[in-house]
Amino acid sequence: MEEYKNACGCGCGHHEEAACSCHSGCGHKESASGCGCGCESGGGTLEREEVLPLVAALVLFFVGLLSPVGEIFQTLLYGMAYLISGWKVLAHAGRNILKGQVFDEAFLMSVASLGAFLIGDFGEGAAVMLFYNIGELFQSYAVGRSRGSITALMDIRPDTANLLRNGQATEVPAESVAVDDLILVKAGERIPLDGVVVEGSSQLDTAALTGEAVPREINAGDQALAGCVNLTGVLQIKVTKPFGESTASKILELTEHAGANKAKAEQFITKFARYYTPAVVLVAAVIAVVPPLLGLGTWADFIHRALTFLVISCPCALVISVPMGFFAGIGCASRNGILVKGGNYLEALCTAETVAFDKTGTLTQGTFRVSERRPKGCGEDQLLEWAALAEAYSTHPIAQSLRAAYGQEINLARVGEVSEAAGNGVKALVDGKEVLVGNARLMKSAGIEVPEATFSGTAVHVAVDGVYMGLLLIGDTVKPEAKGVLKKLKSLGIQKTVMLTGDHPSAAQEIGREVGVDLVKAELLPGDKVSALENLLHKKSQKGTLLFIGDGMNDAPVLARADVGIAMGGMGTDAAIEAADVIIMDDDLNRLPTAIRIARQTRRIVIQNVVFALCVKGIILVLGAAGHASMWAAVFADVGVSLLAVLNSMRALHLKKER
Repeated sequence: MEEYKNACGCGCGHHEEAACSCHSGCGHKESASGCGCGCESGGGTLEREEVLPLVAALVLFFVGLLSPVGEIFQTLLYGMAYLISGWKVLAHAGRNILKGQVFDEAFLMSVASLGAFLIGDFGEGAAVMLFYNIGELFQSYAVGRSRGSITALMDIRPDTANLLRNGQATEVPAESVAVDDLILVKAGERIPLDGVVVEGSSQLDTAALTGEAVPREINAGDQALAGCVNLTGVLQIKVTKPFGESTASKILELTEHAGANKAKAEQFITKFARYYTPAVVLVAAVIAVVPPLLGLGTWADFIHRALTFLVISCPCALVISVPMGFFAGIGCASRNGILVKGGNYLEALCTAETVAFDKTGTLTQGTFRVSERRPKGCGEDQLLEWAALAEAYSTHPIAQSLRAAYGQEINLARVGEVSEAAGNGVKALVDGKEVLVGNARLMKSAGIEVPEATFSGTAVHVAVDGVYMGLLLIGDTVKPEAKGVLKKLKSLGIQKTVMLTGDHPSAAQEIGREVGVDLVKAELLPGDKVSALENLLHKKSQKGTLLFIGDGMNDAPVLARADVGIAMGGMGTDAAIEAADVIIMDDDLNRLPTAIRIARQTRRIVIQNVVFALCVKGIILVLGAAGHASMWAAVFADVGVSLLAVLNSMRALHLKKER
């Protein structure tokens, strides 16, 4: 069979050919038996224009089969039933032959059914085409309903918002709301855009984003994400992101394009179908010609066997169910607050062997506070003031903690030129003086000596005009779930866990011991993290994969280099989310073992489909070649197996969450 092209991105496995017959303006492409893409009126619903011709053909077939009419009239009824039910398939096969694309499903069905007519099996020829098309209709319906079920779960983005102006709420298109506008969200409504609550308190249902069943309390000052349902109170929200960049929009966009990144199993099935169909056509020709020439039977008998063999050989179950299985697995992950950008990444999660973590915001809360001040040659308040002013423009969590500890409004007029040394700190002009704020590497690069000491936390050193002025200790707290997650990963067979951080070695080792990682690499610049990851990649087995979980902008190169990069979507920067292959929407590390578990269960279902389809087809192919399988068995081996495989694939959508 020719490579199955999937213009609609739905994983349905249907051919790319003529414009979709569902007339919904979807832009999808149509197979020999209809769109099957899950459009509103093409797949997932049984449309009258599709059903009525098949009903008419069915009536004609049974009238011919059961009525005591003459042979000529019976043949005429069979012929009419055949043409009404099969003209689309015949036309599709003809167009492809003219294009040089001979070996496809329509070709197999056309040759088999027309061949049956030529050898006088008029009833079987009509039955094959009729019941094949009925099976295809229901298969298309099942695939469409399946895709509809998946996309409905992620249809979490309201199209309208209640815009507040002069105290009045007006319903407007959500895409017309600008950043910093105020919107009103009433109880029972879904939040349309990301923002910060400025007034009100409520309970939020976050299940659509995180899969978490327990409502979350939200108050003024808290972040509100698009897609969550406001359960109790009325909220006024200040919009922080435009409609197209909201959390809900990202989920929809990423899920929509996930089908473009095919898993190895999908790629294999595509290649398999390309070579498999010409091979079975050749075998069918041998069955039809060689035995009669050798005097082993009649031509009619072996041509009938060859035609049955062709119908059985259609690899629909494999071509449709494998991508559907991965798409369902991606849908299940989305329900659990995990966005997977493609089946290839879902498949790679199955063989995770090494897991590397960033520290700040990943294993720790990322909410820093100044725990201690150690001045040298100045007062404590002066030391903190210099640090806060120098970090006035930085968005780094440590810089935010310094400004929070300072507790006063930053007078930007006192701050001159600022330059940042990635992973080390900043240099700024404050009141005309050169102030360095950062780690020991920054100080040493400027020729400034720092005290040798063990710090319980992250040390931020301060120097003014080349003179060392002391340090500030910044404390961070470990996420409560981190230790348990490391244990779950070990139970899932993860061989090595590593923490890669730019923090001071003593602080990093302390966090590493607390959460239970196997190896800690500290004082790493962004480039050093990539080198450390490269080293880990060389040490893993050939079949194993390496996962890296991070959230910061400096993690983007490492996320891109890992076999699977996983970003913390709640706190993560846009650069990290863009570079990642998998996104954890709520920063809950428990989603990581859940993602691995969903991936492995999805792969198990896909393997079941492949084994089931090959075994059934293999058995009936042998029976067909030996003359012990009828055309009815052939139709079951094609359409029936496909339907069962699609239904089995949908189990991946409802996999249970990791507790």
